[in-house]
Amino acid sequence: LRAFRRKLAANSPVYGLWVTLESPSITEMAVALGVDWVVIDAEHGHLDWKEIVEHLRATVRSDTVALVRVAQLDGGLIKRALDIGADGVVIPWVESAQQLRQAVSYARYSPEGIRGIGAERATCWGQCFVEHTAEANENVLVVPIIETIRTVPQVPLMTQVDGVEVFFFGPADFSATAGFRGQWEGPGVADQILNLKDVIRKAGKHCGLIASSESDLAARNQQGFRMIGLGIDAGLLIRSLRSS
Repeated sequence: LRAFRRKLAANSPVYGLWVTLESPSITEMAVALGVDWVVIDAEHGHLDWKEIVEHLRATVRSDTVALVRVAQLDGGLIKRALDIGADGVVIPWVESAQQLRQAVSYARYSPEGIRGIGAERATCWGQCFVEHTAEANENVLVVPIIETIRTVPQVPLMTQVDGVEVFFFGPADFSATAGFRGQWEGPGVADQILNLKDVIRKAGKHCGLIASSESDLAARNQQGFRMIGLGIDAGLLIRSLRSS
């Protein structure tokens, strides 16, 4: 996480790839090209844990931060993602500071949290319990997704939750909950997201989203988003095929 955090501390963007396809070669390519982060999507789609761990293996000994988006706010899912070696978790549909504090507690070992210690990849199969557990709590990312209109009044409180450095936006679900289902940013949603971005930035935290195009990528950088998705693997392939 050092390179990732160093760039954010310098107010530089960190660029990433959203992974939904099963081939670990996709993550290998992202690592080889120097992408700052990948999010392996275990909320939507078809990836199972065996495929997720193969993606995680592709990031070993690199500066690419590997996050797993779990299906929901669930202690078992968060624990499992971290046990198999993820650098952090992305939590969908977080609507309150209370939920966010719960997510952080699931991602931290006692006494700061309630994550159990397992003999899995994270602890070198039990061979480095002491070393890993001593530093794990400070080196795990918990990234909530703000994706409902109901979350808007809660965001100032959410920015005060200890252990959360970056917030992510889900414009499509945000739009759906605002009454514009099927739109990426329905009427007024773009402005609301920009306003929330300002709230998060003023609190000293960073935020991000997935860019919808190359021009949008440049615009999001200018607007002050710092954890910017270059795209979703399948979507980028389809975009390239259509363009060709």
